[in-house]
This record gives sequence, C-alpha cells and structure tokens, in this order.
Amino acid sequence: MSIFPLPVFEADADPANRDAMSDEERYARLESPSTIVVRVGFMGRVAEYPYKGDAKPGCGSKLVAKTHRGVEVVEMLTTTCPNSGCGKSVSRSEMLDYIKVSGGKDYPFRTDGRILRVATIEDLNEWSAVKATSLEKVKVVKARVEHHGLEMKVVEVEPILGQEQLTVYYMSEDRIDFRELVKDLAADFGTRIEMRQVGGRDEARLTADYEKCGQHCCCKNFLKVLKPVSMRSAKVQKATLDPLKISGRCGRLMCCLRYEDETYSDLKKRLPNRKSRVGTPEGPGLVVDSKILVQLVLVRLEADNREIAVPVEELCHPDECPTKPAESDPLRGLETTSVEERTDDKKRRRRRRKSKSDRQAEHREQSEAVDATPSIGDPASTTDSDPDGEERPKKKRRRRRRKKAGSASGEAPAPTGEEGSGAIPTGEGGPKKKRRRRRRRRKGGGESGGPDGGGSDGNAGGE
Repeated sequence: MSIFPLPVFEADADPANRDAMSDEERYARLESPSTIVVRVGFMGRVAEYPYKGDAKPGCGSKLVAKTHRGVEVVEMLTTTCPNSGCGKSVSRSEMLDYIKVSGGKDYPFRTDGRILRVATIEDLNEWSAVKATSLEKVKVVKARVEHHGLEMKVVEVEPILGQEQLTVYYMSEDRIDFRELVKDLAADFGTRIEMRQVGGRDEARLTADYEKCGQHCCCKNFLKVLKPVSMRSAKVQKATLDPLKISGRCGRLMCCLRYEDETYSDLKKRLPNRKSRVGTPEGPGLVVDSKILVQLVLVRLEADNREIAVPVEELCHPDECPTKPAESDPLRGLETTSVEERTDDKKRRRRRRKSKSDRQAEHREQSEAVDATPSIGDPASTTDSDPDGEERPKKKRRRRRRKKAGSASGEAPAPTGEEGSGAIPTGEGGPKKKRRRRRRRRKGGGESGGPDGGGSDGNAGGE
C-alpha cells in the first residue's frame, strides 16, 4: 500500500518553517482549542467536550472535566477545531466518519459535559490517592456480596475524582436483586452506587494488560465496540482451530480475526472453488487447493496428473486453454522431459523393481546351482548312478562335512543297505538318525544304495 504524505505533518517537518520562527513564537500564535476529544474512565469511553480556557493542551494531556458522573480526570486525545494547540487536530466531519466506521450507534460517544481546566499537580496527586483505595473497596464489596448470598462475581470498583459516584462492575449469568446490597454499600462509602453488569470481553478490558502478540489488548487500547467473532473467520483465514491458540484473555475468539475478515472474503471471491475444472497455460485441470493472500491456485493437470501452481490472473476457460504442454518453467517445478519419456522411465523402473518373493526364489536357484556344480579333483564331487544308469544329484557339501565330523569323533559308520540286507545295527543313538536321513533322501532322489550295497556317500567306506 502506498504512503501518502499529509499536508499537516509535512508542514511541521519542513525545516524552513522551523527556522523561520522559534517554538515560543509559533506557540504564541496558536489559538486555544474550542472542543477537545477525551478518553473517560476505566472503560475508556470517548467523549467530546467544549473548552473555554486560555491554555493550549496537547495530545495526551490530563484534564479535569465535568462528566455525566461527576468531576473526573480525563485524557486528551485530539481536538476537532482548526485552531488547536496540538497542530494535528481532526475536523468534526472526520471525527463523525470515524465513529460511523467504528460502530455507529453502538460506539460509546458522549457530549454531555465540559472541560474545566488542565489538571494540576494537586489534581493528579489527589487522583492517585483515590485510585489507591479501589483495592480496599473491592474487598468490602465482595464481603457484602457473600453476606447477602448473591451469585455474582465482582470484577472492579471504579471511583472518580470528585467521589460523587462509585461504579461496581460485576459478572453474573442470571438477573440479581441487589437492592439491599446497594443500600449497604451506600451506607459504607457515603456516595451513590452504580451497579453495571459486564461480560467476558469487558472483564478483559478492565483487568487485562498485554496479549500474546506483545501489544496492549485491543479492547483496552482502542477497541470500543466488542462485536462477536465467529469460527468462520478462523476457517477462512486458515488459522489453527485450536481454541487455546485463537482465544484471547477473555476466553473468546480474538478480536483481531475480525480485522482482516473483509479482506479475506473479497480475495476469496476471486479464487475458483475446489474440484472445479479450469484452464491453465499447461492445459485443463482440476483445482486441488488455493492460497488466498498470494492468489495462487494448485491445479492437477488432466494430461499427466502433474500439479502446478498458477496465478489466478492466468486462469481461463478449460475449453479455451492449450492442450499441448508448454515449455518447462523452473518457477513452477515442471520437468524438462516430455510426457512420453517420463512414461517410458516409469515403465523401466517398474520392470527393474522385483518383489521380495521373486528375489528370494532367484537367490535360492543360484545357491542350488552353485552347490550342484561339481568341482575338479574333488572325490566327493563324482556323481552316483542308480541301477538303471540314471544320474542323480549329489548331496550338499555341508551334510558331508557333518558326516565326516561324526566319523572322526569315533562313531560307527551308518549301515549302507536296506533293513534286512545283513546290516548289523550298532545302537539306538546316531545310526537310527542316519538311517532316517537316508530314507528321506531315498524318497526324494531315488534309492540311496548302489549296486554294491554302499551308502550314498561314496567315500564313507574309504574313511
């Protein structure tokens, strides 16, 4: 957004104007303001009062005013007349426009009062002493409420400089009959009592100081009309929906969600809806997602299912957009290869990928081929043949090594023939287990005995 200089500030910042006359001379030429806009009370109500003094107060000055409640110390905000001592006053029309934009009839703006004088040191000291008694008055009011058994929460007690009135702010869910309470409080403090019911936002305005952003609470600083904030604003702005993160000191949704709600709504109207068909420079596609602030749309193309980010200004009708893919754009993340090349690469990668079972089977075949291959010069690598003359596969070397280890340890060699062929059993331990192994081998690869009744291990008898 562009910054436009204001003539009033430019005139004050002009060195030529400062050098022409001194600050005392310029201050002497100014006239006293006729109307002053002030902030009144703990709630920060805004009022405009006439002023007939000779002093020329500036923004932020403390004034003593006669308001609808009594004599109070108020803070000057600005003036609404051109002849002001501040030099940065606003016109009355600008003030009324500000009130209209800030809430209109709901804006707390009063004019029934007048400015008495600029606050002196004695006035400020007296006001500090009066404010120091508010804590003790809160304790007295809470004790009276507990005595009468009323279901209400006392938030704050506000005195004024003249002590003509004492305002009690409280919270309650139901209507309360506090007539007896008011009589007791009036007898205790000797002044007029005003009971004012407030909500959660007004409680934060009275008691809160700083928010999560590090700034003063908006309701305490400048916000006067506390309108409700809906969850729709958080959803439109795509903020987190965690109540602890989007809630303020009052426990309600933060008021700052409403500041940019109108801007987000206007920007969202320019974006297409999700899952709608749009046209892009790369071809037609479907809308996947959108970014409101940057005005970008994420589109999935119909040609190759690629997702690209397209500015909303480049979108067009899907029947009017080009169907062929355009040149690669590195800012959008497009690849330099064509659609056919990418398809062929995917097919080749898919062929190269094998499942776990296929890899295990291939590894098993390779290991069996290595074990079945005979080596030259190895007496155990000679193939045995059954009586019909057919060759049968040799046993694995691992099992032969186990048999050699067993024979070296002093065990008797296994019987070589069938049961009943004259083999003498040598016990019930190892030989029976070896006989069972030979039977399993005979079942899988033919009879284990040769023509001479020897075992499957050709060099067992030699050892």
